[in-house]
Amino acid sequence: MNVYFDNAASTLVRDEAIDIMVEVMRKQYGNPSSTHHMGRQAAGLLETSRKNIAGALNADSEHIYFTSGGTEANNWAVLGAAEAQARKGRHIITSTIEHDAVMDSVKKLERLGWETTYLMPDKKGRISFGSFADALREDTALASIMLVNNETGAVNPVNEYAQEIKRRKFKTLLHTDAVQAFCKTDISVKSLGADLIAVSAHKIHGPKGVGALYVRSGINFPPALLGGMQEHGKRPGTEALPAIVAFGEAARLGHMELTHTSQAVQTLRDHAVLRLKNDIPEAVLIGDGDSPYLLSLSLPGYKSEVLMSFLDSEGICVSKSSACKKGARSRVLESMQLKNDIIDGAIRVSFSRYNTIEEVEYFATVLKRASETIFKTL
Repeated sequence: MNVYFDNAASTLVRDEAIDIMVEVMRKQYGNPSSTHHMGRQAAGLLETSRKNIAGALNADSEHIYFTSGGTEANNWAVLGAAEAQARKGRHIITSTIEHDAVMDSVKKLERLGWETTYLMPDKKGRISFGSFADALREDTALASIMLVNNETGAVNPVNEYAQEIKRRKFKTLLHTDAVQAFCKTDISVKSLGADLIAVSAHKIHGPKGVGALYVRSGINFPPALLGGMQEHGKRPGTEALPAIVAFGEAARLGHMELTHTSQAVQTLRDHAVLRLKNDIPEAVLIGDGDSPYLLSLSLPGYKSEVLMSFLDSEGICVSKSSACKKGARSRVLESMQLKNDIIDGAIRVSFSRYNTIEEVEYFATVLKRASETIFKTL
């Protein structure tokens, strides 16, 4: 039996997205910037896709800019905000649980003389409102805290951060990496309050290589690249129309199905937790399960790599931490100050709308067999 439980890394591309992507490649291959009829048709598809992404964020479509993915969107948000805000202050707030796309961008700014406050998560993996409020200063130009953590599923109170910035009447720009939240959590840009929101296609059953950045109106935001007037001059280069249209369709359907899918995935996670508690009582659940799409667990005394290899040999795909870490020790779990044996035995299970109870049953059975077969390192 083959089981794919690594959906936080990437998802199966849904048939509807594949079909529309192929149709665009075959029939609507005009450049959206061309003024002839095929160019106008392509431009129409581009704007429809932009509206689909905006609809899933409850935003206006003119605030959506397409990128090559979540990494580019996060890079652009952090570095662009710093450039836009340089005269207002040179202090940044971020956290130790951010994706490397944010962390590495912040570190680049530090090398240019910016000061950074790194917030630590609590024992459940969340960045508390109190720690954010304590760190916020009048010269804080940018705050960047992810909405849903990609390893633990912890959900951060981004709307409360935004309210505190507004309450103090500071000019701080608030960015959130919403890659693991998009079309999985009901997001409204108005209630969330973030100025910059990064999303990606391949986490929601769209194709790889395309994402988007929401930029609130009124921000004099610098372009990501130079060399053309695409994306209102903010992100030059001919748009990857087939991928963008597939992204738009995946977002449209994902937003429409959000409640039903979340309930179905919650059932899967609840069943997995029940089986683990009954069959492998020594297993440690990490975090509170804020997002039903992620289950972070550990078998203390075992090694993640060995557990993953055993599961892989039985056709089950899980991960150790973020896919971008490529096997490195989880910085997120270290930041939560978990014991070394818990970190070393941790694996991440991530679900999607296409997973089943039968797959959860098989996973629990195989993991129990692994715990009975593999020798502990302690």
